[in-house]
Parts: sequence; C-alpha cells; structure tokens
Amino acid sequence: MSQNAEEAEELYIKRMADLLRQGQTLTELACPVCASPLFRLKSGDLWCAKCEKKVIVVKEETELAKVTSALSLEALENTLLAKIKEIQEKMQHETNVEELQKLGSALSELLENLEKVRKAKKL
Repeated sequence: MSQNAEEAEELYIKRMADLLRQGQTLTELACPVCASPLFRLKSGDLWCAKCEKKVIVVKEETELAKVTSALSLEALENTLLAKIKEIQEKMQHETNVEELQKLGSALSELLENLEKVRKAKKL
C-alpha cells in the first residue's frame, strides 16, 4: 500500500472514530459508492465517513422522484445563494453607477428566483 493510500485509510478510520465519539450510530448499511459502513447521524441522516457525503436510501420509485427533486432544488438554491454573494461582493467595490444598476437588477432577479425555489421546496 502506498504512503498516500495509508494516510487516506488512517484519516478515514479517524473520521469513523470521531463520529462514534460524537455519539453517531454505526449502521448495518453500506455506502452504495464505496461499500463503507454508514453512520446514522443524530439528525437522522445517513453519512459515509469515507466519501464524506450524505447518503439517501430510496425504497420505492416514487421516493426516488421526490428525493431527486428535493436534491435538485437544494442544489439550485445553493447556486443562487453563491451568485447572490458574488454580486453582493462586486457591489461593495463598484463605483460606476451604471454597473451598480446592472448588478442591482441581476440581484433582484436572483432573489426572486431564490424565493420561488424556497416556495417549491415547501410543497
């Protein structure tokens, strides 16, 4: 095993130990990507310590559509928030009035879309 692989394995084991110390529960389920054991977090979410990602278990086809839709809306919301932050940072340093108007208009549209996404998430 190479040194990088050994370091990665040590880090993975440390993350698993940290999760257990924090009171998270080791489950009998395995990650569909890496086959590592999954942890149930106190929030109820499943977590893969190796992939460092949340895992969602879908039992029926109808659940898959709901989960896929929710994940898409979550990703869209995160993208909109990132773009809003970018525009806000540009506005802080901008002195040209015309450019500020363009940024303000773009910001307004992003905020409207963010509101729509958040409403859709509640449905």
